[in-house]
Amino acid sequence: MSDQRRSEPGVRTTLVALGVAAVGVVAVHLVRFDDARLHALAVDLAPTLAALVAGSAILRSRRRKVAWASAGYLGLGVLGITAVDTVLLVSDLNGSTLGPSPLDLAFIPIGALFLIPVKIEFDTHLPKGDRGEIATDVALIAVALGSVGYVMLRPDGAGPMTTVSSAILAILPAAGVTAYGALATWVPSPAHLWQFSAIATLSAGIVAFGADWVRGDFVSGAPALDIPFSMALLALGVMTNVIPRHSEATSVARPARLGRALLTVVAVVAASAALALISAEQTSGRVAPRQGSILIAILAASIALRILVNQFRSVRATRQVETALSQKEAALKEIDVAMAQIRDANETLRRSEEHLRLVFDAAVDGIVELDEHDVIRRTNEAFCRMVGLSRTLVEGQPWTALAAAVEGADDTFALLPERGEAQLRREGSPLYLEARTSSIPGTPLVKLMLVRDVTPAKVAEQTIRSLFKFLQDRDEDRTRIMRRINSAIEAERNRIARDLHDGPVQGVSAASLSLEAALLMIKAGELDEGLELLNKVRKELSEEADNVRRLMAGLRPPLLEERGLVPALREMLGRFGADHDVETDFITMSPVELPADLETLAYRIVQEALSNAAKHAKASRVTVGVEISGGQLRVEVADDGVGFEPARAREFLQMGRVGLASMRERIELANGTFAVHSTPGRGATILATLPVEAATIPHEQLAVREA
Repeated sequence: MSDQRRSEPGVRTTLVALGVAAVGVVAVHLVRFDDARLHALAVDLAPTLAALVAGSAILRSRRRKVAWASAGYLGLGVLGITAVDTVLLVSDLNGSTLGPSPLDLAFIPIGALFLIPVKIEFDTHLPKGDRGEIATDVALIAVALGSVGYVMLRPDGAGPMTTVSSAILAILPAAGVTAYGALATWVPSPAHLWQFSAIATLSAGIVAFGADWVRGDFVSGAPALDIPFSMALLALGVMTNVIPRHSEATSVARPARLGRALLTVVAVVAASAALALISAEQTSGRVAPRQGSILIAILAASIALRILVNQFRSVRATRQVETALSQKEAALKEIDVAMAQIRDANETLRRSEEHLRLVFDAAVDGIVELDEHDVIRRTNEAFCRMVGLSRTLVEGQPWTALAAAVEGADDTFALLPERGEAQLRREGSPLYLEARTSSIPGTPLVKLMLVRDVTPAKVAEQTIRSLFKFLQDRDEDRTRIMRRINSAIEAERNRIARDLHDGPVQGVSAASLSLEAALLMIKAGELDEGLELLNKVRKELSEEADNVRRLMAGLRPPLLEERGLVPALREMLGRFGADHDVETDFITMSPVELPADLETLAYRIVQEALSNAAKHAKASRVTVGVEISGGQLRVEVADDGVGFEPARAREFLQMGRVGLASMRERIELANGTFAVHSTPGRGATILATLPVEAATIPHEQLAVREA
């Protein structure tokens, strides 16, 4: 019994009561009272009270959840014995003579109450097919022992009532010992052994009681009878409270292997011994022939019944064997079919496994199987190529150990199963990895991770992002340039309008008035004055024509118009060197005749480059080179000035210095390329290439020269 069950207040009280009763039974036989009558009363009363305490304890155990199912019948049986003890006590107190009587028939239901718990235990622990055979063996042993007990108990010359009492007091102990002995033999658990010991002691007491009872020699208060008898009943009370029913049920694994064989052997031996004893008693004359014949007939019927049951069992077993054999043959055929199906399934499974293995190894993406502790169980070649290790070095390694062993791995690779992103370095180039993890159902938990090399996508994404940023910057630059160009165009138009208004328009208007005055002088006959005025008008018109030519030269240099690009550049470079005290070099590869728009664009590019050099370069030498190669006009302007960082071009544009951006815009509009090479302290080089046949640019842009 568990400690918790022992600690229950009700159980403790019951056990204390049982212990007190046991001590009381022993004490009344050990202690002598001065009053003999009081001592006799105590000796007679002690077994009765002990039986009452035992019966009450057994019945009380039924209130618990772990109570024995047979506790109620055992309790009623013990209370029945208490009633018998009470009758004997009253009779003894009244001085009545005790002996066999019709009241002895009450022993039968009391004995039946003790046999019902055996049936309950048989139904609980014994296989259903074995219960009939075991019950037959128990009955045969009980009849054999009861017959022997009857012969030994029945006194010579006994009357009918004595004969009935002898039979009852012989068969009931024999049935109890046999039934509980069979249960303890079949299922030798502590509780069943405890029950058998108690019932065997109780049966021995009943036999001893019966020996004196049927002869009329029974005297109450005998210690040899009262103490074992009371202790057996109290032991049953302790058993039902100490050993909980559920623990007993779970502790029994299976019946004892030798239980049935031993029980059958005991039954046959007991029946044979009983027949031999009765025959010997009948021969010696101690048993009347009629009674002996009846006992022998009962034993023979019991043996025949046992043989018949055994025959039925053999026939049933034979039929079961035949059925089992036929079922076995059918099962073997089904097994053959199933084996063929299993072979086919195994072959299909093998092919499927091979196919899955091929798919697993041929997959472009990396596949990694991780256990619950993130140890790599298996992987494919694609993942091994990603990490640059062989499969033998990868499989079986914890992921953290693999992350430490992979060359070029950083902290992101160690967190790849959780974060899903990582980066490796391969020969200085980044390798971008993405992972998706899923769980495989089962115990223990297994994770499947799919690893993909997304470097091309990442590079493309970064390229697209860079191009988008570049286009945004170029759009912003173009917007600034267009604003500046529009402002420059508007300013140039205003300047041309002012120059035309202040110069040629005023001169022509004055010449028109002078011509009208000369006409009036000629009409008035003042020829000399008129001719002089006409000569003055001629000089004024000549000056205004020169002004118009200078204005037109600002829009397109006359030298470029008359002689072409190379002479115009040479003249512009010479004038630049003279104006800024800078040494100049002009290099040309005798370019062919070019379209006017292309010449103008090249001229303006060199003009803008020289303007930037004059403003910012602080150069001592400037070189201009022009050549045509492969259908491309190549224009290069280099200086040895202070230089600058080309990356600051956009910063210059935001500061309002749009020279470089303007040149780039013009050249790209003409489908050309523009490049700037510069290092702080080591000068700068501007290089432009223009397609010769595809140079068409709006004239408004060609006319603009950035300040």
